[in-house]
Amino acid sequence: MAGGRLYMMIGLVVVVFSVAIAGKSVVAQTHHVVGGDRGWDPSSDLAAWSSGRIFTVGDKIWFTYSAAQDKIVEVKSKEEYEACDVSNPIKMYTDGLDRVTLDEEGIRYFASGKAESCKNGLKLHVEVQPHAKHVNHTVVTTSDGSASSAVAADGPASASTHLNGLSLTVFLGLLLCYLGL
Repeated sequence: MAGGRLYMMIGLVVVVFSVAIAGKSVVAQTHHVVGGDRGWDPSSDLAAWSSGRIFTVGDKIWFTYSAAQDKIVEVKSKEEYEACDVSNPIKMYTDGLDRVTLDEEGIRYFASGKAESCKNGLKLHVEVQPHAKHVNHTVVTTSDGSASSAVAADGPASASTHLNGLSLTVFLGLLLCYLGL
């Protein structure tokens, strides 16, 4: 009997610890597919696609394109970006499906490896915002590439967000309590 209580207490501690951690470990990130359904393509209106989008530290942007026809370069300055000077890139993307993690705040500049395509609008600048404390942000992208966004500020993350991350741990802790193991 005493052994059963010990295991029940351990299970209860696991549950309480899991719930306590859940509130501190929830960090939302968004995966943005550049250009929506069309991807990185001359027919995409990247300026319209990116307008109204909020990019935050930890988000990922995905470039989808034909590697045989183009490559994407990241340039260092606004001047290189605006002039479509792709002769001195800081990074090149050539796989056709490239993921870029936005790991720090600031502005990043991406352009087509073909100067002519860049001059025709195949370029993207991304302003990366810091994580805001107690802000829940959701972006929904439709098949036509339009985006709808909702922001809820000054409140804790929802309970459903906490459950998604640790529901298995909580379930196992409750099971241990129930079984008295």
